[in-house]
Amino acid sequence: MTGCVAGLTDHQRRAVAELSVEELTGALHPGFACEAGILLTCGLAASPGAASGLAAVGSQAALDLASAGNTVILVATETTPADVAAMGLSAGILTARGGLASHAAVVARGWGIPAVCDAREITFHHDGFAVGDRRIANGVPISIDGSTGEVTLGERDIAGSATAGTDPDFGLPAEMTDVLSWADRLARGRLAVFANADSALDAATARTLGAQGIGLCRTEHMFLSPDRLEIVQHVILSGHDEHLDDLVAAQRADFHELLVVMDGLPVTVRLLDAPMHEFLAGADPESASQWEEHNPMLGVRGVRLGLLRPDLYAAQVQALAGAVGDWRAAGGTARVEIMVPLVATAGELSAAVGAVRTAWEHAQRGPVPPIGTMIETPRACLIADQLAAGVSFASFGTNDLTQMVFGFSRDDTATRVIAPYLEDGLLDADPFVSLDRAGVGELVSSALARGRGINPELRAGICGEHGGDPTSIRFAIQAGLDYVSCSPYRVPIARLAAAQSLLAAATEQGAPGPIPS
Repeated sequence: MTGCVAGLTDHQRRAVAELSVEELTGALHPGFACEAGILLTCGLAASPGAASGLAAVGSQAALDLASAGNTVILVATETTPADVAAMGLSAGILTARGGLASHAAVVARGWGIPAVCDAREITFHHDGFAVGDRRIANGVPISIDGSTGEVTLGERDIAGSATAGTDPDFGLPAEMTDVLSWADRLARGRLAVFANADSALDAATARTLGAQGIGLCRTEHMFLSPDRLEIVQHVILSGHDEHLDDLVAAQRADFHELLVVMDGLPVTVRLLDAPMHEFLAGADPESASQWEEHNPMLGVRGVRLGLLRPDLYAAQVQALAGAVGDWRAAGGTARVEIMVPLVATAGELSAAVGAVRTAWEHAQRGPVPPIGTMIETPRACLIADQLAAGVSFASFGTNDLTQMVFGFSRDDTATRVIAPYLEDGLLDADPFVSLDRAGVGELVSSALARGRGINPELRAGICGEHGGDPTSIRFAIQAGLDYVSCSPYRVPIARLAAAQSLLAAATEQGAPGPIPS
């Protein structure tokens, strides 16, 4: 046997190198089997795959049509956590606003359902929507292609009878599964692939698709359903103990389900990072007015909320500690880590870490688990040495970091700015799709060097949507990051991309044998 790499034969190595991301994406998200009908509009291809169903403007229309047994496409200006029930019953999502990191796009990719966002030609009327002079009433069949951004009139057949987002028994073809197992052997010890997962269902999907753990559990997403949304609203607005008890009970149950599914694998829990405009939507206006913000993505969110309302983070740690104790008592293996979001100062991080330690020790559930920080503000990159001194790991939140570095709203610039910039050659790539090496990448690399200069054992990775992009994964390997974390349905793509990047690096360096470390 000649030319082995990581114990692979030449045949296996070639199979890894030759499997394309497009083939893998097509297997995960089948497209349309027939030609397009009447093109209504084009938007941002936000979550791959094809879907046909009855147009339903707004959550109530979607719920009504779905309850009557219809397949629906939810159509909205944009979505918020209040729309999650309707989103869960929809075959696809179409929004007039929002970029690749918008609520609709992130939720759709996490669930493996198609989405087209930022279709700005859409206007709305009382019982449907319009594109120019063409009016589409609720109940009229439409089709969306989340891989191209096209929205067409009428139903279209979908190639294949199952998709990753609709069939719980869905699996990749055996030959692709084999190739991905070889890819894992190539990347072992160089780059781990984790998943962004917030529920037991997401976690099960991620584990089935090969994730080595959960790199980002966004605890605010555990409150997306209407009944749960009320809990976090009550906690933020009133802070009464009985509402905190509700939060602890809800999160303890959710964390326990996650730990059961991920038994033995690491689970990184990010403390609450709730944008106020999303999580207080629909709340009592008089009570919510004191939290109203003109620029909520730069307002009271992340660690800021946790420090202003310290009972919130303490309650979350109490819930996690309880879930860990429950699962270990049942004979399970719980490996958890806790992460602090949106840090900008060393003082913030120190205060938050101290609060986490105190809450965990109070719960009396054994040693305090590893604590880490998100690095998603430019300032955090520049003071990474100060931050690294007090944590075990750091995760670069490249969605927010890209937004802050470019000054691009991740919800508003996709079609109005980025698309024409790409067409005119003012940008080489969409920075929310492929990580910008010259700006964002330079900050990541310099932050990593600063952090490991103080803490040589600092583990670091990417948990933004770039974690599932092949070009960004190659950067992650070159920069010396330890892991990437991405949506569950992008895990196979990340596994393949990591191995292909390492093979390409070996070829470029003229190494026919082992991959250089």
